[in-house]
Order: sequence, then structure tokens, then C-alpha cells
Amino acid sequence: MSLFGIIVSSILVNNFVLSKFLGICPFLGVSKKIETAFGMGMAVTFVMTIAGTVTYIVQKAILIPFELEYLQTIFFILVIASLVQAVEMFIKKASPALYKSLGVFLPLITTNCAVLGVSLLNIQSEYTLVQTVVNSFAAALGFTLAIVLFAGIRERLELADIPESLEGFPIALISAGLMSIAFLGFAGLV
Repeated sequence: MSLFGIIVSSILVNNFVLSKFLGICPFLGVSKKIETAFGMGMAVTFVMTIAGTVTYIVQKAILIPFELEYLQTIFFILVIASLVQAVEMFIKKASPALYKSLGVFLPLITTNCAVLGVSLLNIQSEYTLVQTVVNSFAAALGFTLAIVLFAGIRERLELADIPESLEGFPIALISAGLMSIAFLGFAGLV
């Protein structure tokens, strides 16, 4: 697949949140305000891109030569956890307001299944290093796009007249489902 095809596929067609349902926890938890959602998206973009690249190198340089492929998931989680700690320290120092608004969800990037899922799917798809970097970055942009759009919808829903039984989480799930259906319209692009 061409690099352009990987980008379009990862951002729109096979969006990890809306089509593979990876990363749902931060998608629902941090999407109440656009600013917070964008900050989380940028943190995930950094971690996912670097994690995808580093896990590819670990796979090719350590796990395969030493026949340790069975430790793949453990190694990948260690890489992701290390990167999240670095991002957390940077955000705490650079933007205390963003750090406070992300709250518990920032350390939870470690357990964000989208980050681990992208790393594993890069290896499973047998991408080259360049394809791995592009796919990881595009998947992270797809995550950011989905969470920011969803945050915008949720902000608008706060002003809407919604039946009491659907307020809060129920209307959020309905909106997420409608977003997922809308993204299915991109299925014919790749």
C-alpha cells in the first residue's frame, strides 16, 4: 500500500476509535471540552508515533534475532509506559493547566489499547520502518480527529434540549455511534 493510502486508511477509513473501537476509554472520558480533547490527542499522537517506531525497532533488532517474539506484548507495554512517563513530565512542566485538565487520563495512555494496538498491527501488517512511522502518526491523527470532533459534538449537546433520560452518557454513546456510521462513508476510499 502506498504511503498516501496508509494515511487515508488510518485517519478516515480504519479509524482506530470509530471502526476498531480501540481507545474508547479516553475517547469517552476526555471528550467533554475541545481543549482537553485536543491536548489528549496531541499527547497520544506523540506517544503513538514514537511507540510505533520504537516497538518496530525493538521487534527487528531484539525480539526476532534473539527469538523472543513471545515477549512482544511485554516489551511493547514497557516502551509505551516509558514514553507516557516522559510525556507526563513534559506536560506537567510545560502546561500545568493542561496537565490538571487531563487528570487521571494522562497516565492512562499507558493502558490505552489504541497505542498498543497500533504497535501490534504495524508488526502484523509487515510494514517497513517508514510505513510504520506513517501509519502510527496517521492513526494518532485519526484518534485526535475523532476525539476533537466528538468533544465538539458534546459541547453542542450541552446546549441542546435533550430528554432527561438521554442526558449525559446515553446521548454521548448515541452520538459516538452516529459518528462511527458517518465514518463508514469513507470505506470506499481505499
